[in-house]
Amino acid sequence: MGASPNPDRYSNAAVRELTKNHHPVVAFGRRTGKVAGIPIETELVHYEDIDTVTLYLNPANQRPFYEYILSLEPRRVIFNPGTENPEFISLLREYNIYPEIACTLVLLSLSSY
Repeated sequence: MGASPNPDRYSNAAVRELTKNHHPVVAFGRRTGKVAGIPIETELVHYEDIDTVTLYLNPANQRPFYEYILSLEPRRVIFNPGTENPEFISLLREYNIYPEIACTLVLLSLSSY
């Protein structure tokens, strides 16, 4: 969540690295485009079998997506640096979704994703 076609953005690097490491990726952002051949979706679509949602949205921009993310029933939500959100973390825990405060790029580089 928060994917960008701008190659200078961390969200863009995350999509590239996830793809390079053979993780299936669905990218969502405000602007259409592609990253590593993955289209950036701008419409909320319900997906099945989403394991992880990785956030690149600040806490204020996360709020409109709470219900959507919960409806995906992911195993975990990664809060990348600058996205930490105690309100959403509490809500995720109520739904038995693991909130992980980490950096997706670091997790991938350590083979800990």
